[in-house]
Amino acid sequence: NNPETVGVEDHVSLAIWAADCAEHVLPFFESDFPDDDRPREAIEACRRWADSRVFCMSEVRGSSLSAHAAARGAPPGSAAQFAARAAGQAAATPHVPTHALGPAWYGAKLADVAGLEGERRWQFERLPIHLRPYVLAIARKKRGLATVLQYPGMVWQQQND
Repeated sequence: NNPETVGVEDHVSLAIWAADCAEHVLPFFESDFPDDDRPREAIEACRRWADSRVFCMSEVRGSSLSAHAAARGAPPGSAAQFAARAAGQAAATPHVPTHALGPAWYGAKLADVAGLEGERRWQFERLPIHLRPYVLAIARKKRGLATVLQYPGMVWQQQND
């Protein structure tokens, strides 16, 4: 079993986790930009795919790019910007499952700038146990990802079994 690949059901589980992570931090965007629903729509697009399994690249691309455009309208490095980026990554998860790590990464960065305690634990507790090796394998390959996430109880160094 290759820990860097997932089947359809696991891809769906990752999309749900991504949407949950993005939605958890979305209030940081919506409180600053209450009339901009692009990040929320991106999360909803991810959930629609998870519910239907019907993939539409134009919807995935459009909703992801719209959320990232909303992020560009927020102050650089702000909680609002990170929340919108999390939504954009969630929307891209139906296309490629590795995008599921994006909402967690941006959520962790948001937690750092907003002083939000417990965000990483919240994410980790919602990540299905059987998908943790996948997340670990991908995080090791993405520069800085493992350092930012710092999930409690998850060892990021290579272990000898």
